[in-house]
Amino acid sequence: MADRPTSRPKKGQNGPAAPTGAAASSAKKPKKLKNTLLGGGAVILLVGLNAPAALDFAQEKYHAYKIAQPGYKAEFGSWAVLDVPSEYKVNAIHAALLRTGKVLLIAGSGNDQKKFDSGTFDTVLWDPKKNTFKKIPTPEDFFCAGHAQLPDGQLLVAGGTARYEVLDGKVSRAGGGMRVKNENPDKAVTLKKGTRFRSPSGVEYVSKFDVTVPRAKREFKVGYFASGQMKPWETKVTAAESRVFVEAAKEGPGALTTQAAQYEIVGLPEKDADDVYGLAQRITTEKQDFQGIKAAYEFDPVAEKYVPVQPMKDARWYPTLATLEDGRVLAASGLNDVGDVVPGDNEIYDPRTKKWSKGPFRYFPTYPALFLTKGGKLFYSGSNAGYGPAEKGRVPGLWDVKTNAFTKVGGMADPDQLETSASVLLPPAQDQKVMVLGGGGVGESEKATARTAIADLKAGKPAFTSGPPLSQGTRYLSSVLLPDDTVFTSGGSRDYRGRSASDLLTAQFYDPKANAFRDAAEPTVGRNYHSEALLLPDGRIATFGSDPLYGDEDNTKLGAFEQRVEIFTPPYLEKGRARPVLEEGPDAFQASRASYRTKDADRIVKARLMRPSAVTHTTDVEQRSVELGLKKDRNGVTVTVPADRTLVPAGWYMLFVTDKDGVPSEAKWIQVK
Repeated sequence: MADRPTSRPKKGQNGPAAPTGAAASSAKKPKKLKNTLLGGGAVILLVGLNAPAALDFAQEKYHAYKIAQPGYKAEFGSWAVLDVPSEYKVNAIHAALLRTGKVLLIAGSGNDQKKFDSGTFDTVLWDPKKNTFKKIPTPEDFFCAGHAQLPDGQLLVAGGTARYEVLDGKVSRAGGGMRVKNENPDKAVTLKKGTRFRSPSGVEYVSKFDVTVPRAKREFKVGYFASGQMKPWETKVTAAESRVFVEAAKEGPGALTTQAAQYEIVGLPEKDADDVYGLAQRITTEKQDFQGIKAAYEFDPVAEKYVPVQPMKDARWYPTLATLEDGRVLAASGLNDVGDVVPGDNEIYDPRTKKWSKGPFRYFPTYPALFLTKGGKLFYSGSNAGYGPAEKGRVPGLWDVKTNAFTKVGGMADPDQLETSASVLLPPAQDQKVMVLGGGGVGESEKATARTAIADLKAGKPAFTSGPPLSQGTRYLSSVLLPDDTVFTSGGSRDYRGRSASDLLTAQFYDPKANAFRDAAEPTVGRNYHSEALLLPDGRIATFGSDPLYGDEDNTKLGAFEQRVEIFTPPYLEKGRARPVLEEGPDAFQASRASYRTKDADRIVKARLMRPSAVTHTTDVEQRSVELGLKKDRNGVTVTVPADRTLVPAGWYMLFVTDKDGVPSEAKWIQVK
């Protein structure tokens, strides 16, 4: 059993895998090449030479011709690579759609230790409507942070990277967690990075970060003599504690220890030396994992800048931020400041006070998929992104955050292959069905599953039932809700981080009503680890990122991070039909209603609120599609939002209306308060 992957992201894009299943049918070589395409002379030349290279060239020309035809696009959609100026190309680790319609692409150090060491952190803001880009000053390394949409339209970003991992065999100095105790109830103590801790045997260890230890807790008690008279005050002091990662000051085995010991702090004033000290048990040369940070910021989409808020209590790397029914946000899991999975200490952010408080205690692997469900419980689908033991925190279930009760939900096929799977709350949200797609084994496992499974949370005793399988085992699949109530899925790879050129250049639509997949046009850019996809306000889907371990089939060349952006135009925009148009109307619901002028009222058959995505590592617990009540007259439409905030958490949404053919309007932004 592997606790977690033993190596982490390098960079790049792998070559395409051979298509299989439904996707293979559109990639087979044609038996005949029409003269209208290549000309009779070219066909004769190919027959005469019987040259595989020439045949491949002809096939590529035919394929390019085929996918450019209006009929093909109307059935399968189309892809186009976005022209991004070189100065704005970024290692997109995170992507979030803002209420301004712009997309925030967060890299932080972008899985590049050189950038981390130099303190170079990146964020780019892309305007899909104008196709313009802007660099955003980035105050922390938000690489592998968490994010969530807030009720006022700000984006909460919390956690990130304090330290890159050091792999087995490359650890030159023993290291581990040092617990720092403070027994002084009158003042807190701050120890700067570089503080030295000395063991009883004289071995010294150096702190790698600043650490502040709160003052000790003093409790007063009053007692009584046997005569009934009051005793003097009695005082009980409980030491405060913080934690910091330390490394041995010198290389060599002399710094290794597995024995608990108390460490003096070198240079501490004598009056503080008795009150402040270190405690450590294991300081080793084993693999040292990534470490998280406590920082939290709100990104202001109007001012287009990060605004600091109170830091979290626990450092977190790979955390999930999940919206609750009252607009607060739960931060769950992540690697802490010494590289361990946070053992269950979750916390809650209140956007009104900009502060964090203690949340219910429950353990999850990193980036757990947690969906707000009707009634306010969170549903854990079992999907996660990777760190944590194979036998702990992997079982799906409904979690009552108020009582901390957890009810397991069974029926999942291939339950050992939920890591790097995708999960979505199927449209519309009122149906309360969560779908899990694909996934793989824990850590660097070669396992990958084609399994899909659906949990009906409205059932008396929810359980997963099998859905239609994917064409083959797939990890890192991107899944996006569309305004026509289908789910678009694309990308992924058969193996861990695209090993052995296993990227899948396939895409498909899932129809919840038919419980079936149908093919979509094939992307040209492979997407695996560190990739994202999200719905744009104009109804298209943008895809970003990919971080393969290797760049060749033999796994001999390191990969390179994929910086191209590819955009998918769904068939509903390729049919040549005019789109419904919503004209004047409010930017917030009044008494749960909003009315819009439109000349297309007779065509419109349904309305959906689409919550904007905030996605990373195949994890997007923000997106949801909510069915709206719809009334029409000759001048316009009136839509009604459900009053239940467990179905529609407060925030900004995209309002789409669609006609009977599934053709959507462009989105109107509207706030649910």
